[in-house]
Amino acid sequence: MTSLADDAARTGGSTSRRTPAVSGLALALTSAVTFGLSGALARPLLDAGWTAGSVVLCRIAIGALVVVPFGVRALGGRWHLVRANAGLIVLYGLLAVAGAQFGYFSAVAHMEVGPALLIEYTAPAAVVVWFWLRHGQRPGAVTLGGAALCALGLVLVLDLLSGADLSTTGVLWALTAMVGCATYFIINGDDSTGLPPITLAAGGLLVGAVALALLGVVGLMPMRATSVQVAYAGTSVDWWLPMLALGLVTAAIAYVTGIAAARRLGSRLASFVALSEVVAGVLWAWLLLDQLPAAVQLLGGVLILLGVVGVKLGERDVLAGADEPEVRV
Repeated sequence: MTSLADDAARTGGSTSRRTPAVSGLALALTSAVTFGLSGALARPLLDAGWTAGSVVLCRIAIGALVVVPFGVRALGGRWHLVRANAGLIVLYGLLAVAGAQFGYFSAVAHMEVGPALLIEYTAPAAVVVWFWLRHGQRPGAVTLGGAALCALGLVLVLDLLSGADLSTTGVLWALTAMVGCATYFIINGDDSTGLPPITLAAGGLLVGAVALALLGVVGLMPMRATSVQVAYAGTSVDWWLPMLALGLVTAAIAYVTGIAAARRLGSRLASFVALSEVVAGVLWAWLLLDQLPAAVQLLGGVLILLGVVGVKLGERDVLAGADEPEVRV
């Protein structure tokens, strides 16, 4: 993890313009695959009696415990960076970490998972609109075409064609999660703060854990846990093993690589690559929970990947017309 922070701190030099794009895509896919693992790991815990709130709080808290020491080390004594960006770190923890998590799980308490995910994953479109309104970076036809393919692929992966009931309350919570998700990508892509990616991740996870704990204390997020064994692919394990994996892999590694990816790709492209998290989630459910994906879901995954390629090609046209400081493609 320290190497990620050190790498993000270096700019310029003899590195070619292509290198950040290649490493950025690798980091973005790593983030998506690790984030996508969370559902498959959490499902048996939920079935064993854990509440969603207790799983999320433990996941984020463990992630914070793992990342904070590395985040402090990456600072190298430059605590003025934390003081100068304290507001940004708090905003990141409240919206990008706690807000996205609490909004999503509140949404699925009132509506089906598929529609809730679809609404949350309109975040890439929100990121495009943000840069259009804030920086005058109007998306071109290629970018819009890629976004349309991603949207269609997402509908197929989530198997929404059969129709689903919507709840107004659930939709509002899902939109809250979408705002948190969009904030995650926008802040991730901003390298003007001087904060190493791992330090931003550490601060955000720490603030998010505190916020989620407070929600639990006041009763807005139910907390319940059990100590029974859980099963994955027919193998029973102690509860703490998947919980440790949730904190280390789906929180610590996922957030650090996600921030580092956005520093290299820019917020827009990183947000669309992150849609592959949905595909990864389906595949992880297949491997760990024996939930075989349908053919339509695999087709949706292909469309998402083609859409990401379209957005990547469209980025060159966008960047030719406007300057986006945080994009390093």
